[in-house]
Amino acid sequence: MPRQANALSAERMKELARAGAEKVLNELRADIIAIERTFPELALPAKRRAVAKTIKRVSQRGSKMSAAARKAVSERMKKYWAERRRAKAKLK
Repeated sequence: MPRQANALSAERMKELARAGAEKVLNELRADIIAIERTFPELALPAKRRAVAKTIKRVSQRGSKMSAAARKAVSERMKKYWAERRRAKAKLK
């Protein structure tokens, strides 16, 4: 079956799906705000919101050391502690 000339590419479909999802998400957030204003007792306490934001921020951290970086740090620290032991031995 030949493809139609006006068929959307997978990338374009993904862009449209993302735009639609963003719109729905924004509408849901607006609904939540309206509900919380109408029924303030249903709103999350500020402390819980802060905790949730912190957890999210920590989970988004992505900078992890590579194996080579860990090895380099290990070698530097071994050298550092060897020098400290030598200096301590000289004092005795």
